[in-house]
Amino acid sequence: MKELLPEEAWHLGDLQWIDVRSPREYEEATVPGAVNVPLFTDEERALIGTLYKQQGREPAVQKAMEIVSPKIPSLVNRVLEACGGKTPLIFCWRGGMRSKAVASFLDLAQQPVFRLTGGYRAYREMIVDWLEHYSLSSRLIVLHGLTGTGKTDILRRLEQRGIPVLDLESLAGHRGSAFGNLGDISPRNQRMFDALLYHRLKALSGAPFIWMEAESRRIGRVHLPAFLIRAKEQGIPVVAEASLATRIRRIVETYHCDQNHPDRFQRQVAGALSRIERRLPPPRRQMLHHHLKAQRYDDLVKILLESYYDPRYRHTQSAYEKQARFRVCTDDLDTAVRQCQRIHQELQKKPSPAVNRRR
Repeated sequence: MKELLPEEAWHLGDLQWIDVRSPREYEEATVPGAVNVPLFTDEERALIGTLYKQQGREPAVQKAMEIVSPKIPSLVNRVLEACGGKTPLIFCWRGGMRSKAVASFLDLAQQPVFRLTGGYRAYREMIVDWLEHYSLSSRLIVLHGLTGTGKTDILRRLEQRGIPVLDLESLAGHRGSAFGNLGDISPRNQRMFDALLYHRLKALSGAPFIWMEAESRRIGRVHLPAFLIRAKEQGIPVVAEASLATRIRRIVETYHCDQNHPDRFQRQVAGALSRIERRLPPPRRQMLHHHLKAQRYDDLVKILLESYYDPRYRHTQSAYEKQARFRVCTDDLDTAVRQCQRIHQELQKKPSPAVNRRR
C-alpha cells in the first residue's frame, strides 16, 4: 500500500478514486468521478461517533471492528468491481482509520492499492488553494443576452462541436435565477462546484478562447471565484438576441418540464414568485397570481420578462451591449450556433494576448 498526496494522484491517470465515507458524506461533496463504497452506513457512523464521545476511543474502535468484520469480503469485491481494472485510490475524510482499513483489506487480498494522504480534507484544501491563486490564461468569449435567448443551449451545442466551453450553470446545478431550481435540477454546494470547476479548467488548459455565459457572481448556492469575474469583465462580449415570442416559448419549454404533476409544478412556481414579487408593483403581482392560478404560464412569463428580468438585465449589462462587436440572432438556434462558430474561427485567426498568466 502506497500513500499519495492529492497533487501526486492527478499525475497518475489509471486510478479509480474510491470514497469510503458514509453515503451522506459522499452526497454532500466528493471528488468528481469517485465511487462510493462506504465502510459504514450513515446509522453505523452515527453510532460509532456517539460511542466515541460518550465512552472513548477503545469502545468505539471495538464496535467498528464488530460492524466491519462481516463486510470485508463484500467490501473488497465492491471496490474491485468499481475499479474495472484500474488501481483503487482509497480516501475518507482525513485519511484516517476508514481508508486505512479498506486499503489494508485490499493489500491482504494482494490487490495493488493507493491511499490518499490527508483524505478528502486535503483534496479540498488543494482545490481552494489552486482556485485562490489561479489566473486564467485563456480569453473568454462571453455570451450576453436577455433571459430566454437560448444562451445555455448555444453553449452546449458549441461544446458538442468541440469548441471550448465553460458551462457554469451546469457545474452549479442551477439555471441562475429565482426559478433556477425548477424541474429535474440538483443544486450543488460550493465544495462540489469548486471541484468540478477545477477539473473543467484543467481540461480546458491551453485553449486560446473559451465560451462562457455572462453569469453574476452567484449562481444558486455557489459563488464564482474572483479571477473568473475579472476574466469575464475583460472578455469579448457576444450579444444573443431573440424575439419576445421566441423567448417566452423557450422559457416555458425549458422550465415547464413537470407536466405530469401540474399541481406540484404550480406550487414550485408560487414559491419562486414569492422570492421576487415584492419588487413588482401591486397590479403586476395580482396579474402574476391570476395567471398562475389559471396555469397560463405563457402570460406569466411575459409579465416577468417585461416587468422584472428585462429591466434588470438592461440596467446591469448596458455597458457590454454598447461595446459588443458581435451580435447573434437566436430565433433559430442552428443558425445561431453556426454564426458563433464563425465568430470563434475569426477570433482564432487574429493573435490575442492572454489577459492573465498562471502564476
